[in-house]
Amino acid sequence: MLNAKSSSGLSKAEEGLSSRLQTMLWVSLLILALLSSLLLTNAARAQEAYSGQWLISQWLTNAKPQADKVHLKLRYRMGQSKKDGDSDFNSSTAFHIPIARLSGLTPAQITSTTGGQVRFQLVRDAGTLDCEGWFKDGQGAGHFTFKPNATFASELTKRGYGAPSSEQQFMMAIHDVDLSLVDELRLQSFQQPTLSQLVRMGTHGVRLDYVKELHGLGYRVKSVDELIRMVDHGVSLRYIRNLAALGYERLSAEQLVRAADHGVSSRYIRELKALGYDNVPVEQLIKLVDHGVSISFIEKARAAGHKDLDQMIYLHNHGIEAKKSSAQSREQEW
Repeated sequence: MLNAKSSSGLSKAEEGLSSRLQTMLWVSLLILALLSSLLLTNAARAQEAYSGQWLISQWLTNAKPQADKVHLKLRYRMGQSKKDGDSDFNSSTAFHIPIARLSGLTPAQITSTTGGQVRFQLVRDAGTLDCEGWFKDGQGAGHFTFKPNATFASELTKRGYGAPSSEQQFMMAIHDVDLSLVDELRLQSFQQPTLSQLVRMGTHGVRLDYVKELHGLGYRVKSVDELIRMVDHGVSLRYIRNLAALGYERLSAEQLVRAADHGVSSRYIRELKALGYDNVPVEQLIKLVDHGVSISFIEKARAAGHKDLDQMIYLHNHGIEAKKSSAQSREQEW
């Protein structure tokens, strides 16, 4: 039987096939358009230009400005796009930096009494902050734009890492996470951190000098998370050196964290030693500080005949005045 023909000369079957082909073509074109839009969006994000504000003031020591260093604060926006009502910046970081690291900025420009425009760069492995603005009488402010270093990603790849996102690379530049830090971690046989962990090291203030000097003091930390925890809890290099000078050498990382976290200062230990309490265990130091047993309280307790530190904790906890009492009353108390 012959197929019926339409007015166009095509059979119904041929018309149906043609309609389906047109539908498939339109769907394919729509998918192609969506893919092109997605690729363009990703490319735009990859090339996203990060910018922000810089503020510089002279670094004062004993109320006198330092000739070779300044205090630099960077303000910038991270995360979602700016919405109506949002401030221009939602993140910031601040640090002291030698003027020599700010290429193009001179002490004369910083201290100018008449003021003037300035242009300078902060160059780091991950990229460069191009800065421009104004300086007068030791105070300066302006804006910066970030120019990523095109070779940084390839250098990370050579060291076994993936390519950083544009945001990760910007943050590594802001917080001075450079290749020498990455190399030092490998040299010390650290577990290889992820790119996110490297960024966290920067945002939490773990710097190359900290990693190197900690190793020089005899510590063999193998996890960057442990490094971050030490810095977060106030275990500075100065704190470690001060405790070592008082006989507390080679404490574990956990002991250092607990001591710093509970407020055991080198001054407290030094004053205890002066009263004759040498090499008090770290846990007992923590108990003394936690219970508010001050050096002045210990001095009063000693004057009243009390020598044992645990007894002093009991006295303080129960509100018993550290004054001399009869032998009988002391026996009742203890």
